Amino acid sequence: MANVDTSISARATGAAADFAAKHSEEHPLKLYGGWFCPFVQRSWIVLHEKNIPHQYIEINPYKKDPEFLKMNPRGLIPTLAVPVDVKGNEQRPLYDSTVVSEYLEEAYAGNNHGPHLLPEKAYDRARCRLWIDHINSRIVPAFYKFIQHTPEKAYGIEKARDEFLGHIKAFVNQMDPEGPWFLGKTFSLVDVMIAPWAVRLFLFDHYKPGGLGIPSDGEAGEDETVWKRWKQWYDAITERQSVKDTLSDRDAYIEAYKRYAEDKTDSEVGQATRGGGKLP
Repeated sequence: MANVDTSISARATGAAADFAAKHSEEHPLKLYGGWFCPFVQRSWIVLHEKNIPHQYIEINPYKKDPEFLKMNPRGLIPTLAVPVDVKGNEQRPLYDSTVVSEYLEEAYAGNNHGPHLLPEKAYDRARCRLWIDHINSRIVPAFYKFIQHTPEKAYGIEKARDEFLGHIKAFVNQMDPEGPWFLGKTFSLVDVMIAPWAVRLFLFDHYKPGGLGIPSDGEAGEDETVWKRWKQWYDAITERQSVKDTLSDRDAYIEAYKRYAEDKTDSEVGQATRGGGKLP
């Protein structure tokens, strides 16, 4: 049987395919990514939000293309090729989705490049980075621990589910109470950083016994306010144009995440989760 990590569809589908096609022409600023990857979607959303001209290049990071490895020896996506000069005769690489997203926010800060995604005041920016770290170090690892749970694991699925939802509740408790966004009326990089995993939550209902486990309205007890606020944010993020335009069809994600759900993926994220290590 072919490994789905290496046999994964070579192209995006749905709205993401259209967005990729619109940015397929040669440009000095290049984003190397994979349609299926939530880390790539972070950078893609920022490019969309800020209306930054760029070229999108679809790759499969599990088929380490020699040309791509020259740009990024680690072979991870997203990788941003930043032009040294305006003609793009030479590029310098950046990788790590948080680094890439913050670079795009800072380098394209002019009013002609869409909204600012980090606040003006230093304290507010620092607080955003604090909760971006919570997403990166708590929510995202718990997502993979949950989706990769199998009956053979030493920990139960309820433990994995409770851990994941607990990290989300901690995040929601720091949201502006009025919403809809983390900072209130202002869409920010904090919303961007968690969005790709939020729009993949349907995978738990598809693959895991008991599903995602967020209580229905009126059934959350003392957490009713928390989950009501989460739903407000979730409804807003799933309707955000930059998020919708960088999503492929649901069936494509179901196929792409099958081996995660079976804990058979060969991805570096999957291997790190399986071994209890830090995500790359």
